[in-house]
Amino acid sequence: MTANFPSINQSDRNVPINLRQSGPTPVEMLIDTRVRKSPYWHLSMEAGCWRASIYNRMYHPRGYVRPEDGGMMVEYDALVNHVTLWNVAVERQIQVKGPEAEAFVNFVITRDATKIPVMRARYVILCNERGGILNDPVLLRVAEDEFWFSISDSDLELWLQGVNVGGRFDVEIQEIDVSPVQIQGPKSVDLMVDLFGDQVAELPPYGLMASDVSGHDVIISQTGFSGEKGYEIYLYDASQHAEVLWNAVLEAGEKHQLSVVAPAHHRRIAAGILSWGQDMDQEVLPFQVNLSYQVPREKQADYIGKSALESARAQLEIGRYPFTHQLVGLIMGGSPIDDYAPDFWLISTTSDSEPAGYVTSPWYSPEIGQNIAMAYVPVEQSALGTELWVHLPEQYADVPGSPVAAQVVEMPFRESVNPNQREILRGKGMDAAI
Repeated sequence: MTANFPSINQSDRNVPINLRQSGPTPVEMLIDTRVRKSPYWHLSMEAGCWRASIYNRMYHPRGYVRPEDGGMMVEYDALVNHVTLWNVAVERQIQVKGPEAEAFVNFVITRDATKIPVMRARYVILCNERGGILNDPVLLRVAEDEFWFSISDSDLELWLQGVNVGGRFDVEIQEIDVSPVQIQGPKSVDLMVDLFGDQVAELPPYGLMASDVSGHDVIISQTGFSGEKGYEIYLYDASQHAEVLWNAVLEAGEKHQLSVVAPAHHRRIAAGILSWGQDMDQEVLPFQVNLSYQVPREKQADYIGKSALESARAQLEIGRYPFTHQLVGLIMGGSPIDDYAPDFWLISTTSDSEPAGYVTSPWYSPEIGQNIAMAYVPVEQSALGTELWVHLPEQYADVPGSPVAAQVVEMPFRESVNPNQREILRGKGMDAAI
């Protein structure tokens, strides 16, 4: 099936999602100088990386265990039961530094930057003037006058420099030679203590700590993209010292059954962690993707997108939707989905109706024993318990050519070891929906 599906209502978008069902269409990746190799790229190759994608205009490892040896589900087992090392240098570090760094950051993020203490991090979003999400980085405050945006897959450096054309704020904005790796899994704290001492075990979620590896400076954060216990190690002058950090982690990890794996999208889906460019983009409002808590009512200072976001929230409060589709969680039938989806698979409201929505991030959950997914569905079909039908490829469908049954459920599918703010608010009985 190769037809496109422009009939799905995307009237609230200027550039609709490409819903052409082309399948995997395998092709060899060309390695050339147009795309950057990270400081850890050759080390990932030595660790067995056999495939990659492009993220932030950098080559990004996306698989170490080959399908015939169990593939991504073997990597998943290593993450949830032991400890794993990820090459995530694609999280480029954009530094904002200067006397007005706090004021500038407060102007470009929706959350209140003045409430972020030094040596703490926060998950934040940046929006355009229409309220669309431009990036959802982890923001590190490493000094009173210095912030790092550890960015997702969009070019935030150019945006930030554009915002400050003419020097409206007294800051310098630039990418710096700092590259992170992630240490994720239940044994991550034991590995990190072996590397950095007992104090790392006291690091709170989103806490930061300065340390070194063989005399080379690092910043450590208790953060990650997995929902498991985990850390990120940000190496200064990474282009010069990548081998020192990488090999130190491998050595410390031997007794903890460390595995080098790709970023675990199967686990982040279960944790309800969004992936920019896949689950959201610059035409998506925070209210569509369970990020309402990122738009605080009490922030008095102006910021980019504030007017549009407050207007959208006001419409939602009187039952009017400024968008056609809502991101929801789904459980669905079919054979276990054990790899990345090459298409945005289509969703119908009945087994024989035209498609009305699409899946963004699917995978099989061993804990739940079913396929799970994030998906955009018409707002009228977004309530918990709504029954839908998903058109899976033949290798996953129960009956080839027929959709599988699905149901809208609450996200996250599994509790996170380090809960995000949305989970914390829900635990306190607070409404974070609008």
